[in-house]
Amino acid sequence: MTIGLLDRFGRRATDLRVSLTDRCNLRCSYCMPAEGLPWLPKAEMLSDAEIIRLITVAVERLGVTEVRFTGGEPLLRPGLTEIVAAAASLRPRPHLALTTNGIGLDRLADGLAAAGLDRVNVSIDTLRADRFAQITHRDRHAAVLAGIVGAAEAGLTPVKLNAVLLRGINEDEAPELLRFAVAHGYELRFIEQMPLDAQHGWSREQMITADEIQASLAGQFDLTPDPSPRAGAPAETFLVDGGPAKVGIIASVTRPFCGDCDRTRLTADGQIRNCLFATEESDLRSAVRGGADDAELAERWRRAMWLKRAGHGIDNPDFLQPARGMSAIGG
Repeated sequence: MTIGLLDRFGRRATDLRVSLTDRCNLRCSYCMPAEGLPWLPKAEMLSDAEIIRLITVAVERLGVTEVRFTGGEPLLRPGLTEIVAAAASLRPRPHLALTTNGIGLDRLADGLAAAGLDRVNVSIDTLRADRFAQITHRDRHAAVLAGIVGAAEAGLTPVKLNAVLLRGINEDEAPELLRFAVAHGYELRFIEQMPLDAQHGWSREQMITADEIQASLAGQFDLTPDPSPRAGAPAETFLVDGGPAKVGIIASVTRPFCGDCDRTRLTADGQIRNCLFATEESDLRSAVRGGADDAELAERWRRAMWLKRAGHGIDNPDFLQPARGMSAIGG
């Protein structure tokens, strides 16, 4: 019988987030500085075969039922399609998703769908090209929009959109973004800006809160709580004007959902993180390369998850932002 990834508080991790690279072709201000970051050395990165092996351990031995590929920007991983195909061949087959900035997705979507990818989340914080360039330091807005269309045409649905609102830049766009999503059949998720920027410049005072987002939307839409069970999903969802369209708000800071967290994370360099905000990691790469068998890898993973804290502790006076930024952790 599979013994899953349990922690001391009775939570079971069934959702695996796999970072395939720390590299990215954008420089979003809430993630990394405009000049970029030193990338992980290639020798420290897990190979395609090592990633596939660890996903297999997670699915076959630890009860993982959903695998989400993240980055950095996962579309920059040369072996992405092969990794997706290998994960899709596992039994029981996990649900496979991808979080991406969308650049190049229009070219890759058909191949990823054929390999077994089920759906995508695409990050788009603004519908205005000038604001996009201000936020990301790159003039690639049209490429992101093309990627979203390509994903929908390839059947990677429902296409979900992720948006972060930044005070003084795009905070007024919540209704416009929602109208765009509803008109095209996409599902929009607003995400509170989290203390995960590599430059450690986050401040609670500058963050647009879930209450502010909801109030902005409620001025132009009728929002009612989604009656569907939330379970461990990070987004609190609402029906838009009675449905069927929905919008979600991921309020990791002001409305934490740690008590229902069902996630475990594998970084691109083979570290297990039991929480997005963890300050400690558990090394699986050394075990893989040192000859550990699958049973030992599974046991190391279980021990890492057992030590998960009750919550992220952002409101605690002694809270420390993780040393790694989001691009190196994976979403």
